[in-house]
Amino acid sequence: MMAHLPGTVGFRPVRGRYAEIASLVRGCVKFAPLIEFAIRSDRDMSVGMNERFDNELADISSERVAAIDRPELRGGAMVRPPKLAPHAGHLKAAAKRRLPSVIFDFLEGGSNDEVTLKRNRGDFEALCLRQRVFDHVAVRNMRTVLFGQRAEIPVALAPIGMGGVFYPRAEIHAARAASAFGVPYCLSTLASCSIEDVAAAVETPFLFQLYMMKDRAINTALLQRAEQAKCPALVVNVDTAVQGRRNRDLDNGFMIPLRLRARHVAGIMQKPRWLFDWMRNKPTLGNLSPYSPDGHDLATVSAWAEPRFKGSVTVSDLEWLRRNWPRRLIIKGILDAEDAKLAVEAGADAVVISNHGGRQLDGASSTIEMVPRIREAVGDDVELILDSGIRSGFDILKALGRGANGCFIGRAFVYGLAAHGERGVSAALELLAQELDEAMTLTGTADVNALSKDLVF
Repeated sequence: MMAHLPGTVGFRPVRGRYAEIASLVRGCVKFAPLIEFAIRSDRDMSVGMNERFDNELADISSERVAAIDRPELRGGAMVRPPKLAPHAGHLKAAAKRRLPSVIFDFLEGGSNDEVTLKRNRGDFEALCLRQRVFDHVAVRNMRTVLFGQRAEIPVALAPIGMGGVFYPRAEIHAARAASAFGVPYCLSTLASCSIEDVAAAVETPFLFQLYMMKDRAINTALLQRAEQAKCPALVVNVDTAVQGRRNRDLDNGFMIPLRLRARHVAGIMQKPRWLFDWMRNKPTLGNLSPYSPDGHDLATVSAWAEPRFKGSVTVSDLEWLRRNWPRRLIIKGILDAEDAKLAVEAGADAVVISNHGGRQLDGASSTIEMVPRIREAVGDDVELILDSGIRSGFDILKALGRGANGCFIGRAFVYGLAAHGERGVSAALELLAQELDEAMTLTGTADVNALSKDLVF
């Protein structure tokens, strides 16, 4: 279903100018403990500022977060960016430097002419935040509850497929960063690391995202594995009845079977750090490999899985899942008010408004455009999460102002992941928090759980 890289690319020791790069990388590694210490120190400073709110939130029902009236919930605006990246553009640039172009295009691209991909960003940029200059609040609260889990900011890390092509054991790096920062993490069916791998590496419970298979026995087995791992919620993907045609991947030969050309292979060889990591940690599809009878490498599991995905998900499928999954049920991929109502009627506890990051129906509406309509259709008691298009803390506040309870972020954290692993994800989350706090300060917003109706226009 998703493109993959071969496990047979040859590797030669770096020489010439690559030896200089290798020497530089080794030098940077020497200072990694200092960088990690600085980042942890910044986090430790902010933790102390929020202990009082921790105690109050512990008594709040996870079903719903009431508006917070106390003004002294958070310290002053955070103005010091992470040392790893002064702003998010540095993480994206670092990811582009480290990844081969075919992999960066896989991350960055959308479907067909990328109209929806561009619309996601364009519609966010077109929205305005109401600036207030005589209504400042000395302290701000960014904390909330998403999917029944406490969140330091109203964000969760979205499920990404084949994270191992971006960074070795990517899902464990992302889950650890999410746990340390204090936001929910969602693991994809198509992850490189398995449910069991992530559960063994991270104590914090994580969500599991399900791509339904034609064989219900496999679906049942995946549900059982997620339940045994104590996943508090199941996120069911419903917007992939057919995979969107991704022109960048077609041009790059990044498909099943792989059709890389000589120039693509040459480009891969020019990224020795990435190639070395790939050869040491060849990824697979960790959650599906146990069911593949012909082998467990990425190419074999991908070829086995592709014709076995169910594709179209029906209301009957959702009802079956509701009967067989005892915890929170979240439906991801909704972009229509009527579909949202059907999902709720079938037993969904939450709806994720998503166009798959602009990677499915090209020409579809942006997600931020659809939030008010879907909120009106399902009412105030249904948790709505916006996915697709979030790049900054300013975008997060816009999404909340339009009626979302929180946001899934994808590319916004994968840039950091692809560049620096866990440290990069931590830096991405720090930047989002700083930007959100800045946006709240300049709009006179005290609490993400109690926004004025005219905040966004």
